[in-house]
Amino acid sequence: MKAIIGKKVGMSQIFDENGHVIPVTVIEAGPCVVVQKKTSEKEGYEAVQLGFEDISERKLTKPEAGHQKKAGMTEFKKVLKEFRLDDCSKYEVGDELTAEVFAAGDRVDVTGISKGHGYQGVIKRHGAHRLKESHGTGPVHRHAGSMNAATDPSRIFKGKIGAGHMGVEQVTVQNLDVVKVDPELNMIVVRGAIPGPKGGIVYLKNSVKKFVRKGPATPTISTNPQKRSARG
Repeated sequence: MKAIIGKKVGMSQIFDENGHVIPVTVIEAGPCVVVQKKTSEKEGYEAVQLGFEDISERKLTKPEAGHQKKAGMTEFKKVLKEFRLDDCSKYEVGDELTAEVFAAGDRVDVTGISKGHGYQGVIKRHGAHRLKESHGTGPVHRHAGSMNAATDPSRIFKGKIGAGHMGVEQVTVQNLDVVKVDPELNMIVVRGAIPGPKGGIVYLKNSVKKFVRKGPATPTISTNPQKRSARG
């Protein structure tokens, strides 16, 4: 099990050796410091707590600063995240993890906080249908409609769609492959999109699912001139 904390830089595209365009997301991964180590003998499970991004002590609460001082930290970290590992024997408090923990070809799950969209109605938030704008509809064509019967059950069932705050939720995208790793720039490049805005904090760890590719790695385009359409 491998893991690291990073920051989303943005999206771009690169070309592989065959000239195919690969949409990628650039992540500034680490360096992270091991702030705390948990073992099965003491806490009942194996885990390490990583710290990311420097911050001054005055911007932390006393418990937050005291927790890091206990670990012997001289440079305080803004983001703390615990990752459960199978074996923590190779990690000690104070160890530094860089982007080198991952390599090109690895599969990762990326967790982040999705972009916020403010207060939205049921059409944008849940994909509800509009009412017809003909006779009798009135000025409620984008409203949620009836909640349910008044007498029985005399309440709204849990899970009923409605207007409200959209976005700012924890989202995990699974099975993204690492395209490139640059330890000097603390950069990990993954294929595809990840949740969150530019500058948002993301967590990378090994994919929990085993990926099996079906078919060719890249789509093949037929160039046989004899294959023509029926209308030709």
